[in-house]
Amino acid sequence: MRSKFANGLALRAHPIAAIEVPTPTRPHADAKMTAAARYGKAAQARADAALVGRVARRDKEAMRELYARHRLKVFRFALRILRDPTMAEDVSSEVFLDVWRRAEGFEGRSSVSTWILGITRIKAFSALRAPVDQELNDKIADAIEDPGQDPAAGLQRKEMGAIIRQCLSKLSAEHREIIDLVYYHEKSIAEAAAIVGIPGNTVKTRMFCARKRLARLLKAAGVRRALA
Repeated sequence: MRSKFANGLALRAHPIAAIEVPTPTRPHADAKMTAAARYGKAAQARADAALVGRVARRDKEAMRELYARHRLKVFRFALRILRDPTMAEDVSSEVFLDVWRRAEGFEGRSSVSTWILGITRIKAFSALRAPVDQELNDKIADAIEDPGQDPAAGLQRKEMGAIIRQCLSKLSAEHREIIDLVYYHEKSIAEAAAIVGIPGNTVKTRMFCARKRLARLLKAAGVRRALA
């Protein structure tokens, strides 16, 4: 199915990315990884902002690059709300058309990623016409087999992923949305608040309650540590 987005770019449903349940690492290694992650995220934010600036000047090549960088996140986020791949593709097309039209108005008060996900959320709920229970195939909930692993290890990861997905499904839609934004999309409290349209303190409260509830569910299922 071809996207309605300009230049013939296509949106396709890709498997939701997943991660293994975290295991403890040494403090100095954690510090190095955290610093590298911060640097990488800041560099990506700067690159995104530069691309939006070019898009505002009607640079089609910049639009293609911005689309390539964010299309999967937009599609997956829309899919979790809509639970329909066709509708998610349509909404994703509308989102990038909106980005093309509104790039000149981007003021940089949030990251480009936060801005785009905010547009996605509004359009997805508009397409849905009423909030519904959202599907969450979060990266902390999915487990995929690594070709480099032996079959037994891959099976163990899949089994763990199934347990975590079951526990996540027992959270309220509001709590799963926050877990999704913070853990899958790696958004800060302020960014999640901007996307959802609620105060930062409300995001903190929902995150606290979601983590507490999820911890109890995981413990009951025999999982000792799933969220860092």
